[in-house]
Amino acid sequence: MTILEQIIEDFEQFAFTANAGTFKTRNEAWGFFGTISNGGVDAKEAWAIALNLIIDTLDCSGEAARDFLDSRDGRHFADEVRSQLDTTDNLKDAIKQAIDVYQGWTISRRMERLHGIPAGLPYLTGWVGYYEAMIDA
Repeated sequence: MTILEQIIEDFEQFAFTANAGTFKTRNEAWGFFGTISNGGVDAKEAWAIALNLIIDTLDCSGEAARDFLDSRDGRHFADEVRSQLDTTDNLKDAIKQAIDVYQGWTISRRMERLHGIPAGLPYLTGWVGYYEAMIDA
């Protein structure tokens, strides 16, 4: 590993830890955190990985990612992660696969009418965008 690669890896680890520490769950009993811990997964590790992967994938704020994960939809996202753990033992891979599943779904017209999220958007993009908008409201 070159010095530059090591610096980049160290920085990525620092940013990963900083995000997870800054945007802690506000819903330890339910949401993603509570649901994933009920499945025997290390909730703190899963939270840090999910938070950072959502931020990186969607280029969203930490607040929006946290609010999504703390919501009812975050609880369902945790169910999808647990389902993906049936196909891999690697937690990060399971979360990436769950993100892919959620990005493969789209917001329906009904969701658009109920919540104002534009129909046709990828599901995760739409919901995290919804929480982003709620921060600014």
